[in-house]
Amino acid sequence: MAICCALLKHGYSNFSLIILEYCLITELLIREKHYQKTLKPEYNIAKEPGAPMSGRKHSDATKIIMSGRTHSDATKKIMSDAKKGENHPNYGKTLSNKTKKILSDAKKGKPSGSCKPSQQIEVTDIKNNITTYYDSINEAARALNIKQSTITNYILRNQQNPYKGIYTFKKVEFFLVSSIFLFSSNFTSSSTLAERKILS
Repeated sequence: MAICCALLKHGYSNFSLIILEYCLITELLIREKHYQKTLKPEYNIAKEPGAPMSGRKHSDATKIIMSGRTHSDATKKIMSDAKKGENHPNYGKTLSNKTKKILSDAKKGKPSGSCKPSQQIEVTDIKNNITTYYDSINEAARALNIKQSTITNYILRNQQNPYKGIYTFKKVEFFLVSSIFLFSSNFTSSSTLAERKILS
């Protein structure tokens, strides 16, 4: 999300959080749309409140990833072998200490991946009636010895039946129910409306 990258880049002290107005939950999306049109926020990628993909389309590459299609073990081995030994782009190269320091410094203070924070999830084992919270989908997948895409697809498809008759998965979302927020940065004159989602 652009707001996450901006917060990391410019620091939290350069932003402020302001409650614009209190409203009923039933009016929340209407009021958010009003402020989006009035303030023209810079960091909201959603064109319509409550519909983040409205007016946008997934690329064919993204659709393939979302479909859950994976390479066969034979294909994975071929791809792996093609990058081993002398075929690896860094084969025989040694990074200088200066280059290592530059790469290390560039990663400090940033979340792994492409500036996306991890999605915390709640996993409920319905057979043993145990609920466990994980800091990321990847962490839960490793703990349960299942594919990350299995959990992601379960959540995206809003599945209700427990996975393998045992586990249910839910996103952990924190929000203030009936308030609309405004993020404003001190280093630019622009401001942004933070999108808030209501769990049903």
